[in-house]
Order: sequence, then structure tokens, then C-alpha cells
Amino acid sequence: MNLLKVVGPVMVGPSSSHTLGALRIARFVYKLIGGIPNEVTFILHESFSKTHRGHGTDRALLAGILGLKQDDPNIKNAYDIAKSKELKYSFIVEDLGDVHPNTVRIKVFKDGIPHEIEGSSIGGGDIKITFIDSVSCELSWDYDTLVIVNKDAPSALKSILDVIKVNVANLYLRRINLLQEKAITIIELDEPIENIEEIKKSPYVYECYFIRRDT
Repeated sequence: MNLLKVVGPVMVGPSSSHTLGALRIARFVYKLIGGIPNEVTFILHESFSKTHRGHGTDRALLAGILGLKQDDPNIKNAYDIAKSKELKYSFIVEDLGDVHPNTVRIKVFKDGIPHEIEGSSIGGGDIKITFIDSVSCELSWDYDTLVIVNKDAPSALKSILDVIKVNVANLYLRRINLLQEKAITIIELDEPIENIEEIKKSPYVYECYFIRRDT
């Protein structure tokens, strides 16, 4: 048993499930889109919908989407910081179906580009990202992660993997538009990657997002 399991994670907030996990899900989204969005909607499911005020889930989600880390004392000021950044935000309660009780779906707009990410807080600050822009996945954020919008063509995936040049831990792929020949590929990597710009220059890549493992 490691030390984290004995003493718990370093964090600000009363609950690792309802605050730390929520913050990390939102911070994953912040990392994916490369900064604070122009607008965000948090759709809260089951337990999150009941605790988002009492346990500070709402404040944690705002803190995460603002890029604050789990031990940042400014988490308590998340509402004020969001206002100063002119972030448009809303919280909605909705049944998201057969998912973990501590689940949130986050819809963001940044520079006119929409994204939709769903994640669950599964205990002890651990999270599982289960959905990114129409692609189902199971990301723990224990790995560096690439999210790529790529050409849906026979040689596209091989070409992209050849450029990556590090070992792939997990890979998720889904066609998103048959007429436009577009797919989304989500790749978890065993090692740090240094050639992001080379990947972006691939003729098969339309968009490329890199989310470094949170430490």
C-alpha cells in the first residue's frame, strides 16, 4: 500500500471524491483545450448534483477549468477568479444515464471551438475520463495523452503512429464524419513525447491536442 492510500492526497477541500476528483476532471479539460475557455457548462449527475454546493464540487470544477492545481489555496476564490477572467459558466443538473454517481459532463467553447468531455470521480482523487468529443474511452490520466482529429483513411493511423515514435499504452478511435472523412483518435503514451509539432504537421492531422500527465 502506497503513502497516498494511507494519508490521502494533498488537496484543498473536504472530500477527495466530490472536490479533488471534480477539480481534476475539469483541469483535464483545461489542459486539453490549452487554457481557460470562453464558456463552460457543467452537467452534474446523481451524487455530484446533490453535493455541488455542500461539498464544494461547484467551486472545485470552476477551479479546475481555471487551471488551478489541487493544493492551490485560491480554490476557495474560484468564483471571484472566474468573474475576473470573464468566464461564462453554468451548472445544470441532469440524469446522464448508467454512469458513476460522481459524474460530470463538461461542455466548453474556446475560440469558437466546442468540446464535450465526460468524467467520473471514482474515489481517493482518482478519475476516469469516459467520453471525449463522441469517443468513449477510459482514461485515468496516469499517462500523457494525445487527442487527434485526423483524416479517416486507410493509411492515416499508421502514418500518425509512425510519427509518434513512443510506445502506445492505450488507443481509442472513432469515425465522426463519414462525408468529411474525419475520425478522432485518443492515444495514451508510456513515455513523454517531444515532437508534438511534427505530429501537427502530418497531412492526416486536422487538430492535435496534448494533455500532459498531471503530477
